[in-house]
Amino acid sequence: MTERLEQQIAFLNEADKLKSVMRGTLLCDASRSENSAEHSWHLTLYALVLADQAGPDVDITRVIKMLILHDLVEIDAGDNPIFGDHDITDMEAQEQAAADRIFGLLPSDLRDDLRATWEEFEANQTPTAQFAKSLDRFQPPIQNLAAGGGSWIEYNVTEPQFIKKVGTKINTGAPGLWHYARARVSTWFAAHRQS
Repeated sequence: MTERLEQQIAFLNEADKLKSVMRGTLLCDASRSENSAEHSWHLTLYALVLADQAGPDVDITRVIKMLILHDLVEIDAGDNPIFGDHDITDMEAQEQAAADRIFGLLPSDLRDDLRATWEEFEANQTPTAQFAKSLDRFQPPIQNLAAGGGSWIEYNVTEPQFIKKVGTKINTGAPGLWHYARARVSTWFAAHRQS
């Protein structure tokens, strides 16, 4: 019992490091960038509040579990903004190594369960994972809109880039959220089109 608890506490202490991983997305008030722990918490709240946007085969409790775990690998791999310039193959390898290390701190039953949940989110094949991934793609543009453009300005994002990298993922798991975002995002890009 003591060894198991020591492993659980070691994992929880390691997870605290996610609070120090800064993201490219600004807070809604544009006062600063959010950290990855804030992002994960906010996404779980999105899942609770927007559960009515999920399809009938989506397990919201599992979505919440996925979202609280999905960015833990950033403790080692860092955040790679969706519009940033990074090697996707290298990033995925770093994230897999991070998952091995971080989930490996846990007792084997918890390690296997939480790692499988993370892997399901990453694979994005089940309705539950697709809804979770949709929320992960939906939250940053909502914050960017509230922050006057946020990271879209910093990364010089165009509307076609946004649709390709973000819109398709939102639409796959949450078409209603994509409909909502698409109209607002298009209006923003039309108003901020560079000459």
